Amino acid sequence: MATPSRPRRPTLRKTSGGGGTKSPPRRRIKTHYSSRAPNPIDIHVGARVRLRRNLLGLTLETLAKAVGVTYQQLQKYERGVNRVGASRLFTLGRALEVPVAFFFEDLPAAAKNARGGGSKGLAAAAAPAPDALGKRETTDLVRAYWRIGDAGTRKRVLDLLKAMRPD
Repeated sequence: MATPSRPRRPTLRKTSGGGGTKSPPRRRIKTHYSSRAPNPIDIHVGARVRLRRNLLGLTLETLAKAVGVTYQQLQKYERGVNRVGASRLFTLGRALEVPVAFFFEDLPAAAKNARGGGSKGLAAAAAPAPDALGKRETTDLVRAYWRIGDAGTRKRVLDLLKAMRPD
């Protein structure tokens, strides 16, 4: 009894690199915004995670353990290289004792209006302005201020700082 013949599939050319087969190259759709560059919103969310972690005085390792990730993964979140999923963002909020909305506060206007990768508004948001709250000097100052036990002394320190600022 003869077997029914099947249509032959086109053969793929062999590669010289390891015995596998290679399919024809796919054409890439070019966009104005590189898919490898971090999204401005991811950068902002990561900066807010770093800000809150520093304000609480937590190390990367401590927060990473509380959230259930490695410290390297947390670093990637903070730099905006990896996106933070909704459940992970919720867990981060609980560990940092803030609502999820905290991570989106003060979002740059260009990032708020961004709809997709090709938006022209993303270029402006890709390089965020230097944020004074994100600097270590600021967090050290805030910690030192709150270590002052006497409320009256804290008020005098604040008045002194206000008197020193340029008009």
